[in-house]
Amino acid sequence: MRIAEVAPLYESVPPQLYGGTERVVSYLTEELVKQGHDVTLFASGDSETAAKLISPCKKSLRLDPDCRDSLAAHIVMLDEVYRRAKDFEFIHFHTDYLHFALASRMSIAHVTTLHGRLDLPELKIVYRQFPELPLISISDDQRRPIWWANWRATIYHGLPSDLYRLHPDPGKYLAFIGRVSPEKRLDRAIELAIDAGVPLRIAAKVDEADKKYFESEIKPKLDHPLIEWTGEIGEHEKQEFLGNAIALLFLIDWPEPFGLVMIEAMACGTPVIAFNAGSVPEVIDDGSTGFVVKNMDQARNAVRNIETIGREGCRRVFERRFTADRMAADYLAQFSLLIKQSHACLSAADVP
Repeated sequence: MRIAEVAPLYESVPPQLYGGTERVVSYLTEELVKQGHDVTLFASGDSETAAKLISPCKKSLRLDPDCRDSLAAHIVMLDEVYRRAKDFEFIHFHTDYLHFALASRMSIAHVTTLHGRLDLPELKIVYRQFPELPLISISDDQRRPIWWANWRATIYHGLPSDLYRLHPDPGKYLAFIGRVSPEKRLDRAIELAIDAGVPLRIAAKVDEADKKYFESEIKPKLDHPLIEWTGEIGEHEKQEFLGNAIALLFLIDWPEPFGLVMIEAMACGTPVIAFNAGSVPEVIDDGSTGFVVKNMDQARNAVRNIETIGREGCRRVFERRFTADRMAADYLAQFSLLIKQSHACLSAADVP
């Protein structure tokens, strides 16, 4: 199948450091190539892929000090996708709703995977304007704010099965990976670790928009002897960081669309302690791959009982539910279905 994968340009594919969407696009693209498909990846010029790479910009926009307007490169890329559309049998967008006006006028079969939160009220006017565009969610919970949109499937993220290995024995610390922002609740993770008397290692990214929050709410808490700030880390550093942890803390306070770090932890055999929000109960099997909690008292109890979660069992669940080959198979099934439906619609339009 001739497939175009269209990535956002903020990070390279795969990203050098933080970047969930671009990481998933990379895993999917490489798996599709591995399975013999003819794949073209639209992404930043510093991306690395076995697919054909088409780039409107030399560098990922977040790490380019000369980039002041990220929209410009995206407009150029989407125009290039539109111009080349007939070269493909299927186009897979990961660019939120930025391409909707163009996609609604394309005859080539396509779908959009939405990676972000959908509970912002202003988004509804966009999806009501383009009700015919097919969408894929990354969790069932993600759909709730616009449940009436043209959802075709929920496809959970997947990782290459050999990307991380099982660490059968836990280390001596709790782990936090993610953005430092109010909804990610690093403050809860710090509080929990101090209450439990267990070290916490933090691998986190601080966006420009969150610097004030970091300086006022988080930085003062980092002086505690149990708290270790590592900073932003890349994919290759996660094996040891997650694999040597007692548990991953994911004490969020927002409708998380998926939470890639949860399955990264499971791939290492590391259980997850997570608040019951967003996708969490779809990803974590309470009592099997971690604990899904509703408050800090339950979180404290989860830390005390974390040794009851088998690390080999976490890895087995990952291998059954969250691998890249499973993800690719799910997407290919949708691609084939949408191609058939597109051909049927074009044939019906040709009937006098």
